[in-house]
Amino acid sequence: MTVELIPVEGLPEVRPGHDLASILAERLRPLGVEDGDVIVVTQKVVSKAEGRVVPDAERDAAIAAGTVRVVARRADLVIAETPHGFVCANAGVDASNVGAGMLTLLPEDPDGSAERLRGALGGSLGVARLGVVITDTFGRPWREGLVNVAIGVAGLPAVLDLRGTLDADGRLLDATVVAVADEIAAASGLVTGKADGVPAVVVRGVRADGPAGTARDLVRSPADDLFRESPMQALHARRTLRSFGVGEVPTDVLADAIGAACTAPAPHHTRPWRFSVLTSEPAKRALLAAMAEAWRADLRRDGTSEDVIARRIAKSDAVLGTAPALIVPWVTFRGSHRYDDEERARAERAMFLLSGGAAIQTLLLALHAQGVASCWISSTLFCQEETRSALGMDEDWTALGTVACGPMPEGGAPRPRPSIDPWSFADLR
Repeated sequence: MTVELIPVEGLPEVRPGHDLASILAERLRPLGVEDGDVIVVTQKVVSKAEGRVVPDAERDAAIAAGTVRVVARRADLVIAETPHGFVCANAGVDASNVGAGMLTLLPEDPDGSAERLRGALGGSLGVARLGVVITDTFGRPWREGLVNVAIGVAGLPAVLDLRGTLDADGRLLDATVVAVADEIAAASGLVTGKADGVPAVVVRGVRADGPAGTARDLVRSPADDLFRESPMQALHARRTLRSFGVGEVPTDVLADAIGAACTAPAPHHTRPWRFSVLTSEPAKRALLAAMAEAWRADLRRDGTSEDVIARRIAKSDAVLGTAPALIVPWVTFRGSHRYDDEERARAERAMFLLSGGAAIQTLLLALHAQGVASCWISSTLFCQEETRSALGMDEDWTALGTVACGPMPEGGAPRPRPSIDPWSFADLR
């Protein structure tokens, strides 16, 4: 394959409301566009033509509006997931090649923009087989420098799935999926430099056999994304979720989370925790029934009416009873030092309890890191004897509540919590 890159030069300044297809067609005709050519257009001119321009003073608001999930943050730089599924700096809000005091936003529907350009240009130029790729410039994890990537695709495959085919040596390919639209976009960057004033390129000679796709085909699914969040962002993004999606939590996910929990700091070089994992309905129901009976007895001693007791138990059961998995964390004081004076004895016990709390927090973070919804509920703290009996634990163990977990509910986690001023919780001396 020999590929040719032909810059489309002499385009006028594009402004909101301009007919971009007509402007491009006028400059493309002298180039003799052929069947199978791909027209690559930069996001800036598409956004400007579609009126996706805001004053620089609205930068923060524009980034927030274009962010559905923060992946990482450093100072005023936000790596954000956009509504399109793209992960990029500042949700694609950019000041380059826009004009003083102005910013461009990503097109609302880049694939739709590409399809409209393809239809209009194909009709105007009399070309039946025409591809269109809209590009933006993204940074890349693990690599220095920026490259053009495809954010809108029409008239050609966005990816070529070569799995099941043979390589040059006759070996079966089982993992090769080529991001052909991104390769075209990256190649176009060689002639659409930031300062060259060339916002469009004709790419000729590309052979990409397969059904036409869209840039959405290039967005990796959350289930396959091993790098969803930076470690620091994960700490802020974890939320308490009391409802769960359909399905189970894989046992290897639970094992990984418990393994992470066992890295919590512990006193005297001990590991004073255990975790009872309940995934079968009989095991969960036996624990919930024991807890409910203990709670009912406590509330009756408090003089609580039967209808209020029923409502409280039903509310608890709506969370714990519907969770695909329950994890009961335990702590033992067997490794603690013995002291005659009460103050040091209390401190020793508190040290082990704090270690249990650290393990629980690490467990919750590890579940979140694997895309599992979870919440910690105090429940078993108030019915130690009943919990030990239901789960076959001896008196050396103290239950530290219950972690309910399951698949993320439909729609995912709620939006990030409001930012926290750290100095409202700290004294700097």
